[in-house]
Amino acid sequence: MTSVPSGDQTQGWHAVVLGGGDPGDPFAAAHGVSVKPLIPVAGQPMALYVLRALRACPQIGRVAYVGPLPPGGDELIDLRVTDHGSLLLNLEAGVAALGTHPEGSNRVLVVTADIPMLSAQMLTDVLGDAPGAGLVYPVVRREDCERAYPGVKRTYARLKDGTFTGGNLFLLDASLVPRFLPRLKEVLAARKQPLRLAALIGAGVLLRLLSGRLSIAALEQRVSGILGVSARALVTPHAAVGTDIDKEGDLALAEQELGGRHP
Repeated sequence: MTSVPSGDQTQGWHAVVLGGGDPGDPFAAAHGVSVKPLIPVAGQPMALYVLRALRACPQIGRVAYVGPLPPGGDELIDLRVTDHGSLLLNLEAGVAALGTHPEGSNRVLVVTADIPMLSAQMLTDVLGDAPGAGLVYPVVRREDCERAYPGVKRTYARLKDGTFTGGNLFLLDASLVPRFLPRLKEVLAARKQPLRLAALIGAGVLLRLLSGRLSIAALEQRVSGILGVSARALVTPHAAVGTDIDKEGDLALAEQELGGRHP
């Protein structure tokens, strides 16, 4: 881990940017880079767009970057953290690098480095709308995604309240990470084992989720119980929050959207 001069400590949030990845990722390899966030979009590594959005957001203080840093990224971060090989390990390492503060802000925004269409205003809106909870996960309605980016292909979940795609950022209280991270690892490890997953979240809840009869409120309640911290969803209209770049069609969309944006 390498430190650079710290950013302003007065803002309400700090940030962890997850810029690591699978070194064998064929999408990254096809573009001649080691990890996906280094793929150029309109002539700039996509991670730089995310870092610039964070630095332009007045609510963000210190920024820790986990993974290979793109050229020009040093001046946009406060801490560089070595890639630990998985999303949760990188999350844990990034939050640990920032540290917890008994008398300061422990509110952390965790964002992946592959959502280059994110803007500072979107971040301001998400942070301003965030409910008070130990863990907040933004989601985007399908109609908002399709209105912003016609024809975009996303993975959606149908709930009683509507059809949503998950965001590529979330908000947490860093002091609570040791409490919920072990349980979160257990849930993710079971995600491809239906019986084990049903045992963890409850067969009834799983059936209602699969049939589209589960409400956001019921899901929040169950996730809070599993993780042992208050967990809330945040419905945001910003499609860029749920639009990561993981295939050629996404890259073409980002090129179209960002081609006229100046650094």
